[in-house]
Amino acid sequence: MSPPRRRPAASERRKRPALREALDELVQHVRVVNRTLSSMAPHEVTHAQERLEWLADEVWRLALDEDADQA
Repeated sequence: MSPPRRRPAASERRKRPALREALDELVQHVRVVNRTLSSMAPHEVTHAQERLEWLADEVWRLALDEDADQA
């Protein structure tokens, strides 16, 4: 059994709004793709995959750059 998930402190969420927004956008994109994948044309799937990769890269960049929101 995995350990219980620890929720980030509210102050951490306020300190990193760009990361929070990028994460929210990534989750929203995954949900949309999950709902619509079976009806997507091949070019739409390719675009969705590229966007997913871009969003994941952006989240990773923001997660590593603690000063991103203070600039």
